[in-house]
Parts: sequence; C-alpha cells; structure tokens
Amino acid sequence: MPSPISATLVWFRKDLRLGDNRALVAAIQNGQPVIAIYIREPQNAETGPLGAAQAWWLHHSLKSLADALQQRGSRLILRSGPAATVLEDLIRETGANAVHWNRRYDPAGMAIDTEIKTRLRQAGLEARSHSGFLLHEPSQVKTGSGGPYRVYTPFWRAIERGGDPPPPLAAPDALQAPANWPDSDALESWKLLPTKPNWAKSFEGIWTPGEDGAQKRLEHFLKVGIKGYRSRRDFPAADSTSQLSAHLALGEISPARIWHGTLDLPDAIASEDIVHFRKELVWRDFSYHLLFHFPTLREENWNAKFDGFPWVKNQTLLQAWQQGRTGYPIVDAGMRQLWQHGTMHNRVRMIAASFLIKDLMIDWRDGEAWFRDTLVDADPASNAASWQWVAGSGADASPFFRIFNPITQGEKFDPDGAYIRQFLPELAKLPNSLIHKPFEAPTPILAKAGVVLGSTYPAPIVEHKLAREKALAAYKALSADDVD
Repeated sequence: MPSPISATLVWFRKDLRLGDNRALVAAIQNGQPVIAIYIREPQNAETGPLGAAQAWWLHHSLKSLADALQQRGSRLILRSGPAATVLEDLIRETGANAVHWNRRYDPAGMAIDTEIKTRLRQAGLEARSHSGFLLHEPSQVKTGSGGPYRVYTPFWRAIERGGDPPPPLAAPDALQAPANWPDSDALESWKLLPTKPNWAKSFEGIWTPGEDGAQKRLEHFLKVGIKGYRSRRDFPAADSTSQLSAHLALGEISPARIWHGTLDLPDAIASEDIVHFRKELVWRDFSYHLLFHFPTLREENWNAKFDGFPWVKNQTLLQAWQQGRTGYPIVDAGMRQLWQHGTMHNRVRMIAASFLIKDLMIDWRDGEAWFRDTLVDADPASNAASWQWVAGSGADASPFFRIFNPITQGEKFDPDGAYIRQFLPELAKLPNSLIHKPFEAPTPILAKAGVVLGSTYPAPIVEHKLAREKALAAYKALSADDVD
C-alpha cells in the first residue's frame, strides 16, 4: 500500500525537456510534490537509445535535464528495470497516486505504455499520457475515407489546413519537492559513454545535447540558416540545415516550438524557405504516422511486392560501405562523417543509401541497422520510412529505378570538393574536376596529389554503370504482378 504522503511521478522518456512538456505541466497542476524519473528499460531497444551513438547523446542529455531540475529545486531519479516494476516500486516508496508521461509511438513503447496505464488505473491510481512528441496525433489525422495516409503530399496538405499547432508551454520556474527523495542510480553506472576506444571523442566539439543546446541550435538556424534553405540545403559543405534532428529524437525540443519559431520571421526570409523547412518537420510526423498504422515498418517491406527482390549477402561489400571505403568519394565522405560526427548530411544520406541498395544490392534493412547504431539522431520511424523510400519499397517511395550516380551527385552538390576534402583529406590535393572520380585521374595527377588507388584510397568496389544495369535487371525480373 502507498504511504500516506502523496506525490505525482513524471516519467520522462523521449521528452528530455522542461519547456513545452505537457506531462510535466499536468503533474504540477496536481498541486503535489513532483518526482521526475527516467527508466532504463530492458524490454526493447526502441524504448531507449537506438544505438551506441545515441547512447552517448542520452548520457549528456540526462545530465542536462538533471541540472535543469536541480536549478528548480528538484532532482532526476534514474532507475533500471522493466518500467512497470520500477513504477510500482517508486509508487510504494513515495506514496505517489498519479503518474504522467508524454506518449511515444514506436510499437514496443506503445505496448508497454498501454499495459502500464491499465495496471495503474486498475490499482486506483491516476495514469495520464499526453501529446507533444509530434505536431499531431497519428490516430487523429485521417483521409477523407477515415483511413491513414499513404502518400506524403496529401498528408502535408491536411497538416497545413489544420493551422498552427498550439503555442509551446513555458518551462516551470520551480518544482515542489517531496520531503524525502527515493534512491537513484548514478548516471555513470549506466556506462553510456564509450571508453576504449573513445570513438565519440570528436562529438563534444560538434554537439551540445540538452534543452539549452536545442534552443540555441534553433535560434542559430532561424537567424542564419533558414534564408535560402530550399536551394542551399542540398549542399553538404554549407551550414544550411537546422541540425535539430538529434534534439528532436530525444525530445529536447518540441516540434511545436520549432514550428512556432518559424512564425513572424523577417520579411527577408522567403515564404518558400519557411514552407520547405516545415515540410521537413512534417515528414517526421508522416514517418510516425506510417509507423503507428504499419508497425512492422522497420522489419518488413511496406510494399510486400518487394519481398521477392534478390538481395545480395556480402559482408565484405557491406563493411566497405560502413567504413567509407567504396572508392566513390561522395559516399565515402558521408560514411566517414557519420563515424566522426554521428550524423550525415541529408542529401548524402540519400546518395549513400542508394549506393548500398542499388549499386551493391544489399538489403535496405542492413543499412537501416547501421544508421541506428551510428546516428545521434537515430529514430525508429524516420530511419525506416526514409530507407524504404530510397529502396522503392516504402510509402510514397522514390521508384526503384531512380538510382543516384555517385559521381554526378558529388559534382552537382559539392562542386568545389569542400565536403570531400573535409572528410577524405587523402584526396585533398586532387583538382576539382577529378576529386569525385579519382579512378579516372591520370597517373601523373594522382602521383602529384599523393594518391595511390588501392592503397591510400580504394579503387571502386563496383563499377557504377554495370551495377546500375544489374540492379535494374533484377528489378525488371520481378513480374509485373509483383512490383507496381
């Protein structure tokens, strides 16, 4: 039985912020001491960090949240174990009679939350979930026939017709503390940070996890990044993307706050730039809309007609792609950026994904798994939806026969080779005309640049033209009844 002293638990998950946090605001309105908790759940990886890179981010994000709570006279309690068991223990220890949380939409998380809500309510406790991780609830956005959307453009139009989301809520100035605090795990004991080797050593110079870092990133983007966004965002060497996805992935900033940040911008900011940025934000909602209605999105082809595609199983080719050793500079630069920074420019993500799927004919699920482990912005919905989009097997997908040419893509979007030179310094001395195709450079030019193909930089692991023809032949071999 609970002790006579009452409290309200706020269960933080992928909402590691105090501002615009509906669960926290509702808990405060109960008028009781508020106890903030984060549970390291063992049931399924999707309920926590999706991979090692995001685990690094989670460590710093939890520390930031704990500091923000301490500044308001509160604490962050860390516990490990099955969520239902941990919550029951805390209820017994603290006398809590209410638990609030913000909804999550991955299949494993939703199943856990549904069971917990039922158990708590049956025990006579208040258990309430709240919105805020997305702009709109996936269950409430419906087509004219009442079903889920399967194509992005009509989905965007429905969101646009719905108007602006509610204004973001302010963070509390203070929180009522309980007379006695429950025990907490030490964050360091969770060992979320890499040590030997510390492959994330360069992350700290690039990222500032936490709510303050997210807000500063948004302010910077709205000040210097959004102008020209539509035309500049495809060039990886430019500072022209928001870089907010990692903050969104763990809920350090709400999409509503980002959306409202785009309102009332100076007239110098073109409406097409603002709309295009909002469309990227809504793509995240669309990805969760798909995951909510089609929960096997990560494991299965959304279009089952692709189930017969003859994927290649070749660990050597897969590892060459993972390590940025394909011999195609724009692909390799992207994969090296991923390893060094925990992120990859969006245009280059599409090029690298296309190369894995269509040049190497390796299953998109192998690429999705690698991105999960190495991206600080790993996301169960956006990752799966985007990989299936490139593969041609997803909702509103790019057709399979759209195969990126890694040479021309590099020449178009990194014309002076600045991105290549940043992440492939071994090619830095090649002229712009050859930096995207060193395998075509004459021997004297290679020698002058200090490049030895097959030694200092790999020769291409496949010939793009032949690989493209092979992939298209495999695609065409599927009967007309199997693939639209």
